[in-house]
Amino acid sequence: MPDIILINPRFDVSYWGLEHALPFLHVKAIIPTASLPLLAALTPSEHHVQLIDENVEEIDFDRCARADLVGVTGMNVQRRRMREILRELKQRGVFAVVGGPWVTVQEDYFGDLAEVVFVGEAEETWPRFLGEWREGRHQNRYEQAEATDMSRVPAPRLDLLPRGAYAHGSVQFSRGCPFTCEFCDIIVVFGRRPRLKTARQIATELDGLLAQGLRTAFVVDDNLVGNKRAVKELLREVVRWQRDHGYPLSLVAEASLDLADDAELMELMVEANFVAVFVGIETPNEAALRETKKLQNLRKGGTMLEKVHRIQVAGLEVWSGMIVGFDNDDIGIFDAQVRFVRDARIVNCMVNMLVAVPKTPLHERLRREGRIDSNDLAPYGTNVIPLRMSREELRDGYVAVMRELYEPAAYLDRVDALFVEAGIRPEQARRRHLEQHPWRRRADGARLLAEAGFIFLRLMGGVADSDLRRKYRSRIWRILKTRPDPALLQLYTVKCAMHYHAHTMVRQMLDGGPVINSF
Repeated sequence: MPDIILINPRFDVSYWGLEHALPFLHVKAIIPTASLPLLAALTPSEHHVQLIDENVEEIDFDRCARADLVGVTGMNVQRRRMREILRELKQRGVFAVVGGPWVTVQEDYFGDLAEVVFVGEAEETWPRFLGEWREGRHQNRYEQAEATDMSRVPAPRLDLLPRGAYAHGSVQFSRGCPFTCEFCDIIVVFGRRPRLKTARQIATELDGLLAQGLRTAFVVDDNLVGNKRAVKELLREVVRWQRDHGYPLSLVAEASLDLADDAELMELMVEANFVAVFVGIETPNEAALRETKKLQNLRKGGTMLEKVHRIQVAGLEVWSGMIVGFDNDDIGIFDAQVRFVRDARIVNCMVNMLVAVPKTPLHERLRREGRIDSNDLAPYGTNVIPLRMSREELRDGYVAVMRELYEPAAYLDRVDALFVEAGIRPEQARRRHLEQHPWRRRADGARLLAEAGFIFLRLMGGVADSDLRRKYRSRIWRILKTRPDPALLQLYTVKCAMHYHAHTMVRQMLDGGPVINSF
């Protein structure tokens, strides 16, 4: 029986990694990578497969040396750790292969450290390689000729992941995005035609998440609403699944801002128990949006601010991605970003300096213009040489935006503005369901209070800064007195833990640490 190990490398500290918040949440990582359990499901049953996520356990290189085959995957932000792992494996004489988003856009990055490179999707190429490898006639490079038929993708082997290690699970409904944002590599990797799984597949995967004891799952599609008509049909099935199972799962997705233009779609997401949606707003600078071809953010139907509020009022919290350093940005963009996030009541906002990912239209354009820094360890946190400001101004402005957004009072004011003053309440469908089941409602309230108390005590014992502890304590106490809702209290303590992570990142950058750009 061939012995295969699949590795997801450790992430550098990043915004959504929440590394500094993990001790308060009592987990080892926020979310498992979707690729490892999927690759395991694609592996013929006569193979033995072990998954290693370095974010939750150390890599045992002696164990890897005994395996017949070791696969490594990873994204842009994991590329340097991927190289370290592959170098160690090569020194030990391990037969190693590499795939994933980064090697797909930068095939030569790892040189001869891997025996085989997989470019793009691997639903067809991975099983084909395994057959050829066992016969001793494998190729050195695999790339699918056609995009994966998502209706034939098997359910991931979630049973191979360590139970209890992750805060949330992950599930994929579709791949592909219809838009043409200049900086984005999604259409390079997955194409512009959204491809969806069937309702039966989604139900099976939701059952799998439930079997693993998970209560929250990220729908990891790069744009859930890329094909609105098709996804509405899937969402209706998810609504039925939630009703049949008593709304056990809270869901989070990524979607384009034009979600706000479709009331039916927002209603279906709320009924399917989606609680939040990550939206790539990028910038309040409309000239920059036109420059980067993010025209979906400029469509009629209201301003971007109005559309964010429309999504929130529908019952979905909006998380956002923002970018500084477009060609049409000058130093005024930094204050504009802070104002927009405040006025939009966006609590959790990931800010990045613009990065040019290989194979994207942006990378090709800047390469022609001689504005790409090829140093893999660029000291400015990005490989882009900006047009209307210096690299120092971009770096310092980015850090200043993060400092302003995650100053404790500014952050907590946004929490209050959204959940207290505006009264936004996620999980409306689940709340209605629990109203019809009083005993379940009481049990659920007790669970939420216990979780809130646990996180609160961890914060009070784990945050060294006494002034920051006092601010958390004051806001949480105010909620307890004025709005004694177990769900709101639990949400508020989670928001404080998330704040601590971002606040710590900012303090480290201000103290001279490396600039953390999560792109």
